[in-house]
Amino acid sequence: MTINHAVEVYRYHLTPGQIFSCGQQAMVSAVLGTCVAVCLHDRRLKIGGMNHFLYPSSGLFGKISNEYGDVSIKSLIAKLRRMGSRVEDLEAQIFGGGEVPGERWGSTGSKNVKMARKILKKHGIPIVSEDVGGLKGRRLIYHTGTNEALVMKTHRIRRGDYYPYRQRLGQ
Repeated sequence: MTINHAVEVYRYHLTPGQIFSCGQQAMVSAVLGTCVAVCLHDRRLKIGGMNHFLYPSSGLFGKISNEYGDVSIKSLIAKLRRMGSRVEDLEAQIFGGGEVPGERWGSTGSKNVKMARKILKKHGIPIVSEDVGGLKGRRLIYHTGTNEALVMKTHRIRRGDYYPYRQRLGQ
């Protein structure tokens, strides 16, 4: 039996506040409610990355954390640039930003989406696809090498969905 290492794909699951980038092909997943995931792909190098953030801006709290979109997106861009990407070769996809009925202070989801669009526009990175808003949660699987994304919408996000491997590992 021969193994073709070219098709071996690494798998990662991002929780809020995490960023992933890799020079190898990888499948990256996340579960999104009001959170947003930005997927960046380098068309020339065929590499990519993804983030998963909770809040639009760190400005209100002064925290430098990847839980905030303004910090997380810039960090993801910087990671890809350190791997040899040029900003002009990057393209983006945005997912998540769902609405929570009755949210008191305006929609966190729509604010997250606006922040993602703002940062990407500022850096001149085109958005080639997005699936945002609405009242449903999303399960996202993103392939960093091909820039393909699979979005599964759900009426209800269960606690175990946020880290699907936890139950299997007995944690």
